[in-house]
Amino acid sequence: MSDRMKKQAAQNREAARQLRKRGKDDEAQRLEDRAAELESGRVTDVTDTVSGLISWAFRR
Repeated sequence: MSDRMKKQAAQNREAARQLRKRGKDDEAQRLEDRAAELESGRVTDVTDTVSGLISWAFRR
C-alpha cells in the first residue's frame, strides 16, 4: 500500500469520526468502508501511471 493510500485511509477514518459526532452514521460508515478497502490492498494506486500517460500525450 502506498503512502498516498495510507494517508487517504487515515483521513477517511478521521472524517468518519467527525461525522459520527454530528450524527451522520450512514456517511461515516461509507467513509470507513472506503478506508477498509484502501487498507486491504484491493485498491490499486495508479496515480503515477495516469500522470505519466497524460504527460506522454501532451508531449506528442
